[in-house]
Amino acid sequence: MRYRKGQLNDLVRLKQLAMLSWNRYEKELSPSNWKKLSVSLTHDNTYLTLIEHSDSMICETDDERIIGMAFIVPSGNPTEIFDETWSYIRFVTVHPEFAGQGIGRKLTEHCIEIAKHNNEKSIALHTSVMMKEAIHLYESLGFKVLLEIEPRLGKQYWLYILHL
Repeated sequence: MRYRKGQLNDLVRLKQLAMLSWNRYEKELSPSNWKKLSVSLTHDNTYLTLIEHSDSMICETDDERIIGMAFIVPSGNPTEIFDETWSYIRFVTVHPEFAGQGIGRKLTEHCIEIAKHNNEKSIALHTSVMMKEAIHLYESLGFKVLLEIEPRLGKQYWLYILHL
């Protein structure tokens, strides 16, 4: 396996990876909330914006199969959730066949290193009650719950922060 920066020509494979990985949450969501999530996961602009405005990390196999992705958005890009002074991590995703092999950890660690290199002061992320493995990963890397945010897709979500 190797890690590299994501590129625009990865778009189709990133969307495929997202659907393969995130479809495990379909049964945990209402049909309308699953539809909202799946539309977001398959929309080109979701990834085009992230690739153009963040540092993207891709994990791929030796035969160039993309099996993991994560994005670190620099500070200065606020959203309704993220403060303008924070960098933040989006879409840490691992192919289900490769779960438990440390890929999500390595992608997240790469994001932390990029943020440090870019002199960021804090990294934020959000995750939900249905993403138990992610919660454990982020807390083991030092992220702390900052607050509970408004439910998304009908699920409880928390905002986490890591001060660098």
